[in-house]
Amino acid sequence: MRKLTGISDKIMYAYIILIGLFHLYTSIFGAYEAFLQRNIHLGLVLPLAFILYPMTKKSPMDRVPVYDWVCAALSWLPAIYVILNYDMVANRIVQVDPVTDAQFYLGILLFVLLLEGTRRVVGLPLTIIAFLFAAYMFLGDKLPGAMEGIAFPLREVVEEIYLTDEGIFSMPLGVSATLVAAFLIFGGFLEKCGTGPYFMSFAQAFTGTAPGGPANIAVMSSCLFGSISGSAVANVYGTGTFTIPLMKKIGYPPFFAGAVEAVASSGGQIMPPVMGAGAFLMASFLGLPFSDIIIAAITPALLYYGAVFLMIRLEAYKTGMKGLSEEDLPRKSDVMKKAYLFLPILALVYFLLAGYTPMRAAVIGIFVAWGVSLPQKDCRMGPKKILDAIYSGCKGMTLVCVACATAGIILASISLTGVGVKIVSMLLNFVHIAPPMIAPMIGLFLVMIVSLILGMGMPTTSAYILASALGVPVLAKLGFPALSAHMFVFYYAIISNITPPVALAAYAGASIAGSDPNKTGFCACRLGFLAFVTPFAFCYDPGILLQLDLVGNVYGIIACVTACFGFAFALMGYITKPLKTWQRAVFVAFSVMALMPQQIVTIIGFVGVLGFWFLCVKMTKKDTPTPAAA
Repeated sequence: MRKLTGISDKIMYAYIILIGLFHLYTSIFGAYEAFLQRNIHLGLVLPLAFILYPMTKKSPMDRVPVYDWVCAALSWLPAIYVILNYDMVANRIVQVDPVTDAQFYLGILLFVLLLEGTRRVVGLPLTIIAFLFAAYMFLGDKLPGAMEGIAFPLREVVEEIYLTDEGIFSMPLGVSATLVAAFLIFGGFLEKCGTGPYFMSFAQAFTGTAPGGPANIAVMSSCLFGSISGSAVANVYGTGTFTIPLMKKIGYPPFFAGAVEAVASSGGQIMPPVMGAGAFLMASFLGLPFSDIIIAAITPALLYYGAVFLMIRLEAYKTGMKGLSEEDLPRKSDVMKKAYLFLPILALVYFLLAGYTPMRAAVIGIFVAWGVSLPQKDCRMGPKKILDAIYSGCKGMTLVCVACATAGIILASISLTGVGVKIVSMLLNFVHIAPPMIAPMIGLFLVMIVSLILGMGMPTTSAYILASALGVPVLAKLGFPALSAHMFVFYYAIISNITPPVALAAYAGASIAGSDPNKTGFCACRLGFLAFVTPFAFCYDPGILLQLDLVGNVYGIIACVTACFGFAFALMGYITKPLKTWQRAVFVAFSVMALMPQQIVTIIGFVGVLGFWFLCVKMTKKDTPTPAAA
């Protein structure tokens, strides 16, 4: 991203604040009609892709070349046309009213500029995929075999992409134009009011003295910070610059330090209350209140972080890592005096669960954040800091907006050509070859692979949109609940951040730690292994998502927790001393049984994990003074 200076920097500061004020206005007083709101949003944000992001690595980084100013100005034109001619555009009948020359050329212009903006901001993978899906609408009849499609006239393709709410201006961009914008500004206020930095102090005070102290700080701070940032890479750079050097200082290998931060930061996107843009999209796709998504996500998120804490603790015992001394950490009493800094988060959760719209709850959270800043001299938010908070929140809007708009091109192709149905049919045909008992499991595995591949090199939002469009129909055909299916692909879109060969969060951690990216990525996969297992568990047992009665929910959670312990012991190969290969195999077997849908098998697995853990502790108790990690 460019770091502008002089008059260009001042212009962009004012322009980005203008964008923020528009979204705050629509959050408080209500959004415009959907198609108009989305056009204004994209028209305001797309120019930032050319002003803030250079064309190539050799392009100027401290100033904006003339050609980028031209691209930014041209990117306003499609939105301006819709705004000025909104009644005519809104009332036209798709595939009946002709596409005028002005609409045709503006649609082509928007398509080209959006793909170029996506290449700059998001990267090549999403750009190439969107281009191929768009080409399929126009050239689908040229493909052989099952993928042969119908060729649509170019004007009809442009109409679908530009003039309907099933293309660029479809639901993903609508979520970006309303919910995401409000929560990004809320995140900016949290940072300026002191809540963001407070998360790090809180994590240091309450986890720093435990074995492997800096690693615990990394997990706790990334969990807290990630729950409001919604970006794994931003989370890594936000907390890893402090935690990774500390981990290396007490003896953790650089690749392990980078992996801990990567896996902890990636999990922030599944930690309520915010969870990133993907969670808002899930609520929109399912037609559920966002509070329902929060309730469903809380148990898997806690399991994820509980498993990571356990893995780190076992590694610390295994290698003899000690925690940090209390003198080097903030005092708990001093930290608790500022516990009121949690109020904006608590207010947000309360009003979401009380039935307020997410935008209205975010605005209330913003006012509470401003209120908690007033007692603090160093963080008190006057007019300048309020504007800075709006600026810092909206500056990150470009990535989400551009990614959602480009994903809309793919959704347009799926809607117009039916290519999604063909891909789903191909996957189902493959699944139906398998015996009926294991067919659902194979279906889950295939959707997992698709989600991981789509997520490599792409933001979670884009990966989730694509994976849900292609994977959720497969899981629905196999009988899995809609919420479980969406949560399944959402998880793997997030986990792709730590899955080699393209693992963005692991690369970010490796860049700070100075370690090999692939080695860091594979270590992150090992630490986050339970994240690969849990989605399979909640697809078979909705109780983990709190979708059953009290007994069913408790039963599912206990079984999953037990499996987490068993897998952690097996993967780390340690309890009170190193485990033998056969002991690790026994833990794996019982853990798998604990996640089985058959109740009697689950009970055997639950009892087996606990019983074998107790046996291993008793067998080694006399040989080592180290306490049992569990």
